[in-house]
Amino acid sequence: MEWHVTDAQSLAIIDSEIGEHVFSPAEYEIVRRVIYATADFEYKSLIRFSEQALQSGAAALAARTTIVVDVPLVQVGISYAIQNTFANPVYCSTETLTRPQNEKTVAAWGIETLAKRYPEGIFVVGQAQTALTALVNLIEAEEIRPALIIATPVGFINADAAKERLQDSLVPHITIDSRKGNAVVAAAIFDGLVDLAWQAYGREGNKQT
Repeated sequence: MEWHVTDAQSLAIIDSEIGEHVFSPAEYEIVRRVIYATADFEYKSLIRFSEQALQSGAAALAARTTIVVDVPLVQVGISYAIQNTFANPVYCSTETLTRPQNEKTVAAWGIETLAKRYPEGIFVVGQAQTALTALVNLIEAEEIRPALIIATPVGFINADAAKERLQDSLVPHITIDSRKGNAVVAAAIFDGLVDLAWQAYGREGNKQT
């Protein structure tokens, strides 16, 4: 992210309003990005990081691991950050050519297809609850082993169940412990992770090349 003075001022306000917290420095960077993108301080108590989520995600980004998203809005939201850093390939589930499936949504069928192609990819689900359920089904069937799942879809039906199943898995993940969420939140989490990974890996990689 390219920072302007107004960005720094806004983040300073967020820092002062949040005050003391229990997040690690890397986790806090993600949290403040989400609050900056949404102006919603409730996310401070809603974001959940699994053990090694940020480390696994950053290492996967540095390794140019394929990224799979559920909807174009997420793809647009993350494209600038990734294109200007690690340049990982990005695929969108709803734009994937698949055969028609009456019992599955386009997002679910598309992300299932892409997950089988890239079983160790990074998955960002910002809108389609059905896509998250499809991923969890594949994880439980031991067909895929993602490097990281960022899951922030709004959920009214079976949302908590899918997130709980993801949390019970050993797959690194970042989720929202609430019905809240959207593509903007997912993109903010991902962009924060990209910046953290670039600080850790990017400059060193550029020196080697």
